[in-house]
Amino acid sequence: MRGTRAQTNTGRKEGVNLRKQQKKKKETTIDSYYSTNGTEGERSANNKTEIPANWIQVMEELKTQLREAEDNWEKNLKIKISHLETEALELKQENSVLKAKINQLENEAKEMKDEAKEMKDEVKRMKDNLQRKSDQKEKDDQKARDEIQSLRTRIQQLESSDLTRQQDTIKQNKKNEKIEENVKHLIHKTDDLENRSRRDNLRIIGLPEDHDKRKRLDIILEEIIQENCPEILEQERKVEIERIHRSPPVFNPQLTTPRNVIAKLKNNQMKEKILQAAKKRPFRYTVKLTQDLVASTLKDRKAWNTIFQKVRELGLQPRIKYPSKLTIFLQGKVWSFNTTEEFQAFINKRPDLNRKFDVQPQNSRESSKGGLRT
Repeated sequence: MRGTRAQTNTGRKEGVNLRKQQKKKKETTIDSYYSTNGTEGERSANNKTEIPANWIQVMEELKTQLREAEDNWEKNLKIKISHLETEALELKQENSVLKAKINQLENEAKEMKDEAKEMKDEVKRMKDNLQRKSDQKEKDDQKARDEIQSLRTRIQQLESSDLTRQQDTIKQNKKNEKIEENVKHLIHKTDDLENRSRRDNLRIIGLPEDHDKRKRLDIILEEIIQENCPEILEQERKVEIERIHRSPPVFNPQLTTPRNVIAKLKNNQMKEKILQAAKKRPFRYTVKLTQDLVASTLKDRKAWNTIFQKVRELGLQPRIKYPSKLTIFLQGKVWSFNTTEEFQAFINKRPDLNRKFDVQPQNSRESSKGGLRT
């Protein structure tokens, strides 16, 4: 647009210069005419009726110059009008663009104003929310302080009687420990008495249930002894049986294994001879003869099974002594253990044995503390 305006100004200047040149040419031509033919008075004096030939030519030239000047002026005018129309169109377009930009800016300003209002409302809501939370926190803090104060008061009240309560608790714990020790001692004593009452008993495991339907149990026991260790009968002539029965007495058809047979012998030496013979060789009958003990003692003995098997593999000559004590022979000494925990502590102190024992012993019922002996 600036270039168009500059062209318009240049056209205006050219028109003005052209008019000046034409005017100057006219003056020069007339002056030259008069200077050549003299003044008008002189021409009239010389020849009043004669018209110089060059005057007509000059007039024609002037007319031609005027027509050219008018044509140039009209052309320049049209050019100027075209330039002005172009400028007007460009100004109109610029005005349209400016109006669009103004409308866009107004819309953006409106949106920014709306956003500012929303932000202001949001800030107000956040401020109100923070104020509510602050008030609630103050209430909660006050409530917590009240509760803490109440707890402190309660603790002070409890501390006033806590020492007495602790002393009573300590006394009661000592009494309970003593009672527990007495109970353990009584249980151990009861088991020992019951085991001693069974010292003449012989337990037969695995005897089928249908055997005692054909024969009496005492006859079956004599046949087992006669079949497997006749030398005992040769020495004693007869096995004196005080009583013999199944345990438990009532048959349970859901059980897949036969009930044990308990035989009470009149002679303890006979029972020991039979047990020694059963340890030396397996009986031909599919039965196993063991000593009759209470369930708790059997459980304690069963806890040694894994350790007993491993010790036997190592050639340490294991034995289970009454009631449930394990003995081994190591480095020319006999070592005795009342519980599996004692045995585990013993091998932990001996790296040579600890490497060989890759099994953990089963937990056994606590028995009296006996320690190790040589």
